[in-house]
Amino acid sequence: MLVTGAFLAIFISLVHSYLGERYILIRLFKGELPKLLGSDWFTKRVLRFAWHLTTVAWWGFAAILFMLSSPSEDIQQQILMVIAAVFLISGLLSAAFTKGKHISWLFFWSIAGLSFYVAQSS
Repeated sequence: MLVTGAFLAIFISLVHSYLGERYILIRLFKGELPKLLGSDWFTKRVLRFAWHLTTVAWWGFAAILFMLSSPSEDIQQQILMVIAAVFLISGLLSAAFTKGKHISWLFFWSIAGLSFYVAQSS
């Protein structure tokens, strides 16, 4: 059952990213947006990375569902590693899409580091 849920999470994440990019973001960007940091470039980049961040989070949930379908003794460590990976990737997206101007990457990488540290300590 949980494996099916994991596959559904991956499926919906891919559909969400594709359809959102094709039918929402591109059309939204044709209109007038707030000019953050002097132009709408930053606004567009933040909206795009935030939209696709949902996909990354859902991949993490899919991985956790998959692991919980047949849990091992070190399930806590495995889940913490998934959390670390999700926040590491989230930080990479934030830093790359906004060229470091949106400081969420700092928090994402802090969470990734803490999760990784605790996973290695247990």
